[in-house]
Amino acid sequence: MLSLPRGMPAFWWQDWLLGPGKSKAKPNGKKPAAEEKKVYLEPEHTKSRITDFAFKELVVLPREIDLNEWLASNTTTFFHHINLQYSTISEFCTGETCQTMAVCNTQYCWHDERGKKVKCTAPQYVDFVMSSVQKLVTDEDVFPTKYGREFPSSFESLVKKICKYLFHVLGHIYWAHFKETLALELHGHLNTLYVHFILFAREFNLLDPKETAVLDDLTEVLCSSPSGGGGGGDGASSGAPGAQNHVKER
Repeated sequence: MLSLPRGMPAFWWQDWLLGPGKSKAKPNGKKPAAEEKKVYLEPEHTKSRITDFAFKELVVLPREIDLNEWLASNTTTFFHHINLQYSTISEFCTGETCQTMAVCNTQYCWHDERGKKVKCTAPQYVDFVMSSVQKLVTDEDVFPTKYGREFPSSFESLVKKICKYLFHVLGHIYWAHFKETLALELHGHLNTLYVHFILFAREFNLLDPKETAVLDDLTEVLCSSPSGGGGGGDGASSGAPGAQNHVKER
């Protein structure tokens, strides 16, 4: 089997946030009230992409490539890009503006190595996610890069865990910081990253539909559009009337 180099493998759009196209516009830094209107669902924003590439073709396992190697390469790269996307709004995601890790009507709690639930602010949660994932993807026993090293038997379950946490970060950016992302003119990049990530996760069943239901309305719009790669959202939309009145904790 052929293997793919990892570390920060290049998606064809790897320079998306580092090039000259980044806007110099600055948000006002004030945290808006809960975006019940869901600005990110407005047609003028959902159609924004940095490419019209067919993502469903991009995520398919290539011939001669080992499945675990493909999962490792893409998971590592998604981690880097989602971390980079979050960094563009991190100065606006503080303990004061985001006192909980919220996505729509769901609040996430971190679970430490002993399984103990830890309530934390959004920036603390994201820091836990990024630190934990960084530790995993750089662990040679988990994400081997040297010839002859085998992937652990638990590798797929670890990838699923990573994808779950990365989904939480993407969801928080949309829910709590889309206006800042819009002001920075980076919503096209965010949409492109989200579609690619979701379609990859679907291709290899890496995300539980119950986990992603919180953003089913967004997934339906982005992934069923001609530039989204096709395919509707899994399950019913979480944007049903009255859905935001009940806050769930996970």
